[in-house]
Amino acid sequence: MPVDPILVPLLATLPPFPDEVEDFGALRAQELAGAETMAAQLAEPAPEGVARRAATVEVNDGNIQVHVYSPPTEGTHPAHVYLHGGGWLGGTIHNAFVDIQMRERCLGADCVVIAVEYRKAPENPFPTGLEDCYAALVWVHEQAEALGVDRGQISIGGGSAGANLAAAVCLKARDESGPAISLQLLEVPALDLTLGSASIQENATGYGLTAADLPKILRYYLADPDDATNAYASPLLATDLSRLPAAYIMSAEYDPLRDDGERYATRLRTAGVPTTYSLQRGQIHISSALTAILPAARAWRDEAIMALRAAHRQPANV
Repeated sequence: MPVDPILVPLLATLPPFPDEVEDFGALRAQELAGAETMAAQLAEPAPEGVARRAATVEVNDGNIQVHVYSPPTEGTHPAHVYLHGGGWLGGTIHNAFVDIQMRERCLGADCVVIAVEYRKAPENPFPTGLEDCYAALVWVHEQAEALGVDRGQISIGGGSAGANLAAAVCLKARDESGPAISLQLLEVPALDLTLGSASIQENATGYGLTAADLPKILRYYLADPDDATNAYASPLLATDLSRLPAAYIMSAEYDPLRDDGERYATRLRTAGVPTTYSLQRGQIHISSALTAILPAARAWRDEAIMALRAAHRQPANV
């Protein structure tokens, strides 16, 4: 189907990633301020009734912050570890869009949500962010009682770069006999950093994220270009995808990264991993955030929440 007509006016306003970045601190500050303004205009308000607190997780050579969102219901809950997007260079758990989404998923799926502020490139290139995210998963497992969560029901997810990290955390947890993961919820995932998907050229321009943006971003994330073939950077290139958590993959039709999701779903199924692939027709890379203006974004939100509820062995609230 054609691109959703509601998106057409917005597409003309989305800037490309800069050719050169001299000050990443300034870039991130500008991004955060812009998110506050855009969320007020383009996202539905966060639901009430969710408690949020900050916590600190020790990682290699330092510590990171996480936000813990708890639902108002009593008892032990499933947990969902969320890894935000931003091209491994930006994004933050302090972003208004992220906060709204975490509250929606906490309440809608009746689970404790843990949003992870992993360290960013280029100051902290691959694999630092991945190691931070894995440390956060281990922390959730170890602190299950204090967090009020069932350590046997921990899912993980993310969007874009965050989905890349979530998929890589699943690989690392399998390889290192780490915490069990009930579901990997991957939204608009970047899974092949060699940029080998045909959709990158098919959707090269005109839909926000462009084919030209991707190598600009990756040169900052990957200190060594050869790391693009590392399975923890490009989970789609992993030799063995067996014994991974069940997957729910949501791709956007007009996204350069679209085929990464479909290709990964195919390989996971071949490896015997229960996998659902959901193509969001007519949508772009950032569609899921636009719940105030876009019915498809609200449907996307509901679908993701239903996937979490199913993984957490709860009936969908429909």
